[in-house]
Amino acid sequence: MEETRNVFGDRIAPCSTDPMTGFKRDGCCSADPYDGGNHAVCALVTEAFLSYTAGQGNDLSTPRPELGFPGLKPGDRWCLCAGRWLEAARAGKAPPVFARATSALALEEIPRDFLLQYAVDLDAPAAAGQGQ
Repeated sequence: MEETRNVFGDRIAPCSTDPMTGFKRDGCCSADPYDGGNHAVCALVTEAFLSYTAGQGNDLSTPRPELGFPGLKPGDRWCLCAGRWLEAARAGKAPPVFARATSALALEEIPRDFLLQYAVDLDAPAAAGQGQ
């Protein structure tokens, strides 16, 4: 598989290793042909988003050790499904995103200019957030 690019066309930056995120649990919101959910958006999880997504039937706060899922809390970075992030944005509940760690595949569902309105890393150097 070719190297995953971010929404700027650059090499994707890591999203988080604590908690370990990504469809492949490699810390990146990278592409995978088996990822039907398109976990492409690197987000800074908020309480508003966690409440919203739980109300939509996807509880991300409760740990699921049998699935290797630690449960999320506000302030965690996590690779979200592009469709769910867009749905939350339309409901006014989308969390901020790290554009340099968001896969270009997110743009298949989310207009780039719209996504970048939520970016918190536009003024940071390209390496920002890699140790997170």
